[in-house]
Amino acid sequence: MSRSVDESAAGPANAPWRRVALGPRGNVVEHRGDGSIVVRHPDALAAYPRSATERLAHWAMVAPQRVFLAQRTPQGPWRTVTYGQAHAHMRAIAQGLLDCGLTPARPLAVLSGNSIEHALIGLAAMHVGVPYSPVSVPFSLLSKDHAKLKHVLSLLAPGMIFVQDLVSFEKALAAALPAGTELACAEHGHSARAATSFDRLVATVPTPDVDAATAAVTGDTLAKVLFTSGSSAMPKGVLNSHRMLCANQAMAAQVWPFLQETPPVLLDWLPWNHTFGGNLVFGLTLHHGGTLHIDDGRALPGEFELTLRNLREIAPTVYFGVPKVYEMLLPHLEQDEALRGRFYSRLQMLFYAAASLPQAVWDGLRRLSIAATGQRVFTCSTMGSTETAPLAITANWDADRSNILGLPVPGCELKLVPNGRKIELRVRGPNVTSGYLKEPDKTAAAFDEEGWYCIGDALRWADPQDPEQGLVFDGRITEDYKLSTGTWVNAGPLRAMVSGHLWPLVRDVLPTGHSRDEIGILAFPEIDACRRLADLAPTATLREIVRDPTVQAAFQQRLDVIAGEGNSSINTVTRMMLMDEPLADVETTDKGTLSFNVVLERRAADIAELHGEDPGPRVLFARRDRA
Repeated sequence: MSRSVDESAAGPANAPWRRVALGPRGNVVEHRGDGSIVVRHPDALAAYPRSATERLAHWAMVAPQRVFLAQRTPQGPWRTVTYGQAHAHMRAIAQGLLDCGLTPARPLAVLSGNSIEHALIGLAAMHVGVPYSPVSVPFSLLSKDHAKLKHVLSLLAPGMIFVQDLVSFEKALAAALPAGTELACAEHGHSARAATSFDRLVATVPTPDVDAATAAVTGDTLAKVLFTSGSSAMPKGVLNSHRMLCANQAMAAQVWPFLQETPPVLLDWLPWNHTFGGNLVFGLTLHHGGTLHIDDGRALPGEFELTLRNLREIAPTVYFGVPKVYEMLLPHLEQDEALRGRFYSRLQMLFYAAASLPQAVWDGLRRLSIAATGQRVFTCSTMGSTETAPLAITANWDADRSNILGLPVPGCELKLVPNGRKIELRVRGPNVTSGYLKEPDKTAAAFDEEGWYCIGDALRWADPQDPEQGLVFDGRITEDYKLSTGTWVNAGPLRAMVSGHLWPLVRDVLPTGHSRDEIGILAFPEIDACRRLADLAPTATLREIVRDPTVQAAFQQRLDVIAGEGNSSINTVTRMMLMDEPLADVETTDKGTLSFNVVLERRAADIAELHGEDPGPRVLFARRDRA
């Protein structure tokens, strides 16, 4: 039975909640003899579709004229595809893929980013049991040696590669296109390379072969191969079955039943090669018959303006994002009353994942929702991974704290295992992968002896005496490090705490001090925020910014507060370097979050200077007596 957020709950300015139906809250906790704890939702998982495209057929019958996907044209207006059109196009393209010889052993790879064409060809492949793999765009467009792209395509052995714009991907294709692979594109341009046009695929007339192939799809059929970022090793191909995708959407529907009451309207840029954007957001839109506006902006300077332009036109009912999106959005909502009013006008849920959201940002978003509507908007996070489809844990209640992950969703079980100083998370359920493409050794290493997936994260109870208050992220098992004294530093929570104090002046931070005496921080300044703080010209370089006395004084004051909160060597930050070289694309993931190991490797010289005997002017030292 669903419930509604308690509108009488106290909160900022005693404002009421915006009423949304939420699933029942609770858990079942089982203490085992080996010291582990199994946690599950008290409700069983409801029935779910057999295949990932069944819901498209459903909405094509129920609401054929409703817009499914929208994308801006270069000229500015939105072009759209309805559910009825999408279903017809999907079946036509599916026939075209079968005609080109695609099979489960000859899958589809898509190298380009989010687009209507990308969505339709991916759905078409899955509809007839052909696996589809959206590949990270930087593997093609930012890499110089295309090593990751070559690795991915060698594992996939695709029967077809699709790109939106053939000219843009010319170098990548020249370097990595496997011999004999069919090539398709939406825009041929002036390329001399032969390719099947998307329009030709759409014009194909479906035959009974499409229906026969669709009928053969089962929950065990491979739907997608999603590759990991490859920040510490070559990317792994995570096998996503139709059961994984469908079960996960049923899980989401049970914890957020309000989605079934009103078809969601979304504006989203999260890349579809990642499970957050490609599985959760895209899948949620399709499952509930919603409308997804493909955002052409990103959470980066110079590109976020496109997102703001879109938000001035599109009022979402649900908004998904990584914390950086909200950090960048908050000042604009504060300064622009019209934008604020439109953003909150019909918003039912604010959702963030992939990193910690500073509490100050959480509080700011809550304050502005009250200013705009007189109500508080339901806000929550989640825990999951590419291997869990991704939803495994969420708080289907408003916890009033940014660090609460929540409890397991229906059908997904957690095993909490003591691991040294930490509690390691392991996951089991129909939303969990069976392993990695053509890498049996890595598959075997990812599961314990009982078949639980070892996600690599640590959790702790928000209140050990009251498990219903939910679980809190306690860092990655592999990101912790030892000081020279042999004591462990819990890098994840430390990084979140430092980021919260330094917001909005930093884009990200990285704790340092492995095998050294003290903890340091690499701080990557948020350029625009620091320029505004010091009233610097828009042309001021990052090097000029980090040496500005006003900027240094602001960071010094915050560093002193951070150091003052420490009570031992494992949580006391003693020094900080203001980085004067911005993060490179290879140092961040497709979601815009930090690639921990890549930054440690590329910034080794900076770390040596930070902890050395003669650091330069970029380094600040904590003054604990002044905190």
